[in-house]
Amino acid sequence: MAVLITGGAGYIGSHTAKLVAEAGYEAVVVDSLERGHRQAVRWGPLVEADLADREALARVFRRWPIEAVIHFAAYAEVGESMTRADLYFRNNLANTLNLLETMKEAGVGTIVFSSTCAIYGNPTRVPIPEDHAEAPVSPYGESKRMVEKALRWYVESHGFGAACLRYFNAAGADPEGEIGEAHDPETHLIPLALKAALGERERVDIYGTDYPTPDGTAVRDYIHVNDLGEAHVQAMRRLGKKREFLALNLGTGHGASVREVVSMVERVTGRPTPVRETDRRAGDPPELVADTGLARQVLGWTPRLSALETIVETAYRWHRRAKRD
Repeated sequence: MAVLITGGAGYIGSHTAKLVAEAGYEAVVVDSLERGHRQAVRWGPLVEADLADREALARVFRRWPIEAVIHFAAYAEVGESMTRADLYFRNNLANTLNLLETMKEAGVGTIVFSSTCAIYGNPTRVPIPEDHAEAPVSPYGESKRMVEKALRWYVESHGFGAACLRYFNAAGADPEGEIGEAHDPETHLIPLALKAALGERERVDIYGTDYPTPDGTAVRDYIHVNDLGEAHVQAMRRLGKKREFLALNLGTGHGASVREVVSMVERVTGRPTPVRETDRRAGDPPELVADTGLARQVLGWTPRLSALETIVETAYRWHRRAKRD
């Protein structure tokens, strides 16, 4: 069985491709490499193509016996989406519709979609359940919500099986140190804090110290990237050939504040982490924590690597290795 992984040269996609291959499938990666990394594709063939190219996609389905798709390919920077809404709807929504139409024509109806907790917007309940109102506050979150709506109708109209996995904060790196997190520019807290601790940047910014949280800084639910990858494999197996729509949160059910993350980076690295306290960013909720009961029940999925110390340790090991290489 071959599995098509769109965006498989990116952070979460590359970790999932490794796990897909280890589970006994052929991991066929399609990635434009605009924001992905060629060297991160090591567990199956790479087709360098954009999802806007329908013919290139069709050739992939003709060449390999694709039976399921895991769809990561998207732009994912909330701040960028606020000034480039056109870019985000074209890439995240229109290109997904290209993929779905190509799947339909090829007779492939199983898809696991990389969604996000950003579809909830500013939550009124924490932990956030899947039936929470959907009120995105950015074009990024809106584009993901619109794809979820399209997938629900593809299940109804075309007999697809679709799982929308709503991530909270992906973090950490491959425990074996082969791949890790490398965005350009980097915007995620843990790699930024590691770089500050190691003297590779002047400091890490703390955006807001007056939130209604125990230490005044924003609280997020950090989930190890390998735990996310495992959930994709389990969701794909759950779907099989079934006509089913799933929307599941992926998190730990526990939050860590910005200060707690910085303290853990200092503990793991044994170095002080310079910080600068500054104003809140517009649209940043005080607390985002997942209610994960449904994913545990439906998939039998349990995060194994998502203790904050483990997340930071794996990220630190990979960062040191990448710096040496």
